[in-house]
Amino acid sequence: MEKTEQKISSDLQKFIDKFEPSKFKMLAKGIEIRGINDLHRNITQAKDLIERMKLKLTVSHNAEMVSYGGFEVNNL
Repeated sequence: MEKTEQKISSDLQKFIDKFEPSKFKMLAKGIEIRGINDLHRNITQAKDLIERMKLKLTVSHNAEMVSYGGFEVNNL
């Protein structure tokens, strides 16, 4: 099985550069940010940053992600 390099959209790269997550995992549609202590505050900051920079991204999270302090930032 051959490993393929995932392409990062320019909007997602801008978000990573500004938000500076300490731990994140690449997904097919975006990134998963992990190990967040204050999850609510970080999700709010991520949404504000996306809106302020007019990025074509969305934030999503569910109950399972709360267990490991994570949320996703995905391309639209």
